Amino acid sequence: MSSVQTTNPFEALGLAQPAVTRAAKNKLGQEDFLKLMTTQLKNQDPLKPLESNEFLGQIAQFSTVSGIQDLQNSFSQLASSMQANQTLQAAALIGRSVLVPSAIGALEAGGSLSGVAGLPSSTTQLDVSIYDSNGQLVRRLNLGAQQSGVVQFSWDGLRDDGQAASPGRYAIKAEALLDGKSTALGTLVQARVESVALGAEGLVISLAGLGAVSLADIEQIL
Repeated sequence: MSSVQTTNPFEALGLAQPAVTRAAKNKLGQEDFLKLMTTQLKNQDPLKPLESNEFLGQIAQFSTVSGIQDLQNSFSQLASSMQANQTLQAAALIGRSVLVPSAIGALEAGGSLSGVAGLPSSTTQLDVSIYDSNGQLVRRLNLGAQQSGVVQFSWDGLRDDGQAASPGRYAIKAEALLDGKSTALGTLVQARVESVALGAEGLVISLAGLGAVSLADIEQIL
């Protein structure tokens, strides 16, 4: 008795059809929908024909779902394209200096620490104080009377006693005399861009001595 051949002859010739995955079987495409609609029309009760409003509603429902899916795909492609373009543009920031909102600044060896303070109104006295990691006052910059707006400041890295401060991170506190009261001001600190990376929430910019910030945090490119 000859054994039964179980090999698919079409497969041996390379003509076998690929297996249909369960996901593909469960997916209702436009062609399947149209077949269902045609079958529904053929088998409808002659005494209770499908109302035109109901029929048109089913078509509109399918069209809406199909349109939303196409729109989502288009937005996804657009977002990917914009993200890639944004990454290329951000890469050009490497080595440049930027201004970011911060009350901490980094002093590099032989360098200086610079930034700006925002004045809501004119003042007769503006001071910028620099503190070390222990909270000790290192240097007080007396900027005197200033008009409202953005006021630049720069610390040369020397302590009040004239000695050079160690490189590292320093706290910055800007205060102005407004309406007879000492008022704390927000500051932007200058920092150098070291690298750019694409994170889960967008572009991440690594600043020398300050660490990572979002691209949206950059107020100005110098």
